[in-house]
Amino acid sequence: MRPIFRRNAIASTAAVLAAALASPWAFAQTYPHKPIKFVVPFSAGSATDAVGRIVAQAMGDALGQTVTVENKAGANGILGAEAVKAAPADGYTFLVTTSTTQAANVSLYKKLSYDPVKDFTPIGKIGETGFILMVQTDFPAKDLREFIAYGKANPGKLAFGHGSSGSLVSAAMISQMAGLQTINVPYKSIPPALTDLLGGQIQFAFADVGNAVSQMNGGRLRGLGVTTAKRAGKAPNVPPIGDLVKDYAVGAWFGLMAPAGLPADVHKKATSTLMAVLAKPEVREKIMSAGIDLDVEDAAQLAKTIDSEIKKWAMWVKAANITPE
Repeated sequence: MRPIFRRNAIASTAAVLAAALASPWAFAQTYPHKPIKFVVPFSAGSATDAVGRIVAQAMGDALGQTVTVENKAGANGILGAEAVKAAPADGYTFLVTTSTTQAANVSLYKKLSYDPVKDFTPIGKIGETGFILMVQTDFPAKDLREFIAYGKANPGKLAFGHGSSGSLVSAAMISQMAGLQTINVPYKSIPPALTDLLGGQIQFAFADVGNAVSQMNGGRLRGLGVTTAKRAGKAPNVPPIGDLVKDYAVGAWFGLMAPAGLPADVHKKATSTLMAVLAKPEVREKIMSAGIDLDVEDAAQLAKTIDSEIKKWAMWVKAANITPE
């Protein structure tokens, strides 16, 4: 009788353990149990990189795990998005997303290698920013009106650099709406475009507010106009382009996404952790110092935003007269 009893006891114990391990609650209690990776689809020094590193540090502290940041720049954010799409949906790989990867690329490319809705799980929206039209300090035009007049008087002689959908659409829209003939020069990200602007290889570029203010404060470049309808808090002296060019407005946003199929318990923990850290005054101050305006949304709200943003960017791309690649 004893051997039979022991076998039954062992079998019963194994069944209980198996059930516990299969339970989503058991997994939720142990998540996260190893380092987490944030993929930034643009280069170091970009606004997306700044946001990603601030949030990575804050979420790592809150979760008790290291959150590393991997810059995977190229193809207008597509390389980074592809990498996260292909990653396991286990809560250990996230995409620091932007309006470029989750909205604009739908209209900028004839065939996109990922679906911004079906291939990802929204975690939450972080904030928004505009772009500032930048020129060298010795550029002949001293304000936006003079810049437009100069461009009309010198057709085909103004080359602009861009490293994101926001910087591309911003430049293409002002070229189209103001009647300028400009030359399009692509870069992997905005910082290298600004480097070439400083070197005189291109004549203007649209930089996110954080990068633009840094260049302006250093006396290296001059800002002529901001793409948002209102003046940026970090650059109150730069007027909106829409004040001169009717109906002109462009803005970008940042958020956090995971691969599609993220377990519900992990999704809940990731979203709640993001919302908690974005409510902390010290984290909010760091993000705003990077030139980003806080505009926090949870996972459900971000899903709705992405849907509306895809439609909005389609209109902007059309207004900019950009032919999809």
